[in-house]
Amino acid sequence: MTLPNLILLYVEDPARSSEFYEKLLGKAPAASFPTYVAFEFSNGMNLGLWSTKAANFVSSGTGHRFELAFMVDDDAAVDRLYETWRAAGVPIEQEPSVAVFGRTFVALDPDGHRLRVCTPDE
Repeated sequence: MTLPNLILLYVEDPARSSEFYEKLLGKAPAASFPTYVAFEFSNGMNLGLWSTKAANFVSSGTGHRFELAFMVDDDAAVDRLYETWRAAGVPIEQEPSVAVFGRTFVALDPDGHRLRVCTPDE
């Protein structure tokens, strides 16, 4: 079975997005080029930030129909991360609330991608 291991976000300014994610994730990128930045995680997942201005970038899609989710251990961890991100100036789109799957909130990156923090499905 082939398993996905890379999430690509299309960004306007890879340097700005890289700085945002470096602070958010608490780690430096594994690779950095003028039009592409990549972060590696110990679970095998990778996050790529690809410039919409790159010479070989092609996409006819529009809008943000995507969420990058960060699962944390419990409701208290959701609330702690919310306070940390809010204090750091990360835009919050959805305040902490309880959804069908548990406690959650949604923040936004510099390009408007949704960043959901939640607990594992109950």
